[in-house]
Amino acid sequence: MNYTDDVRRVAQELLASGRVTRVIGYEEGRRGVVRPLVAATVEEAGRLLFDERCVHNLALYLLDFKAGEKGPQPPVAVVLKPCDARALNVLVLEHQVERSQVYAIGVVCSGVQGKRACRVCTERVPPTYDTLLGQPPAEAPAAQEPDDLKRLEAMSPAERQAFWEEHFSRCIRCYACRQVCPMCYCEVCIAEKLDPPWESIAIAPPENRFYHVLRAYHLTGRCIECGECERVCPMGIPVYLYQRYLAEEVRQTFGFRAGMDAETLAPFMTFRKEELG
Repeated sequence: MNYTDDVRRVAQELLASGRVTRVIGYEEGRRGVVRPLVAATVEEAGRLLFDERCVHNLALYLLDFKAGEKGPQPPVAVVLKPCDARALNVLVLEHQVERSQVYAIGVVCSGVQGKRACRVCTERVPPTYDTLLGQPPAEAPAAQEPDDLKRLEAMSPAERQAFWEEHFSRCIRCYACRQVCPMCYCEVCIAEKLDPPWESIAIAPPENRFYHVLRAYHLTGRCIECGECERVCPMGIPVYLYQRYLAEEVRQTFGFRAGMDAETLAPFMTFRKEELG
């Protein structure tokens, strides 16, 4: 999976034509590690690449270009894997990003390195794009390994509680999981406020558990299952598994997956009188 030449060609054409003012993509970093790049010139776009090392969800960087008091920002292009494109759809739906100001360069993805989320993912084509790079598979692929979610669901409530208590006890409250998530865009996070009194900023098992539960429910019906939260956790906490458990509950209950389009509201963003029955 390598679309480097195609990404550079599309990015340079967009910048040269003036259709966009920036292209958000990836470049070679130090010691073989790929990092995000915001290319503003045709020359800078020549540093762009795309291969299996491109792990970051670049939809996060669109928040730096969202409309503000000064009105819409100049149009930007962004390279999007399927999960990243789902994030774009949610940000559009929640009025954080103007779709007309974003040129989506979609890439057919067979999974990237270092993400457990990719090993159980069967999506290959972004649900939204303006240009698609790569050839979609003729058949839907199967997951690459058994899903930990099934093992979690097979546990008793007491076993699940013990499982998460052990993991959350290691949390150091660095908030890396929050910072890397495109859906966590609140300017002030309740996890770092001194009020209300039932939420504490202390680093201790009860507070750690409360933080993760609070964040998980904030993302219920909004998580696009990219797995970035788990990838960046320095303590190896399976944060993605926790989010997927709730995402699966939403899918089974409402037949809904976040970010599959930019028109369908999440179940918890709507209310119908008939739901009272």
